[in-house]
Amino acid sequence: MIKHLYTFAALSGFCSVACGAFGSHALSDILEPRMLAAFKTGVQYQMFHSLALLATLLVMEVRGQNLQLTLSCYSFAAGIIFFSGSLYLLALTGLNWIGPVTPFGGLLLLLAWVLLAVGIWQASSAD
Repeated sequence: MIKHLYTFAALSGFCSVACGAFGSHALSDILEPRMLAAFKTGVQYQMFHSLALLATLLVMEVRGQNLQLTLSCYSFAAGIIFFSGSLYLLALTGLNWIGPVTPFGGLLLLLAWVLLAVGIWQASSAD
């Protein structure tokens, strides 16, 4: 399981850099400023949370695995997909119906941070 999450985090980081370059070079003259800003927000959040996922996995390696840390990892991964993915789709397609997916992804990212805090607290309490 952890191997798959490490792979997801690495590939997500790669995709974030690729999307950032694509947005800066190919989309800057095509998208309206509001949609370009949404795309860039997706890129930033994807990178931040890819790194957070990697950090959470490292915490699990050092402190041990528990349910909250595991759920945090999956919430980070799902949040990246739903939050950044929906912003990419919105910016590139203009499909407004995808908009409500973004806050759901944001909630998953918030949940991941809370689970991370609880998981670290519980792992530290074992000392």
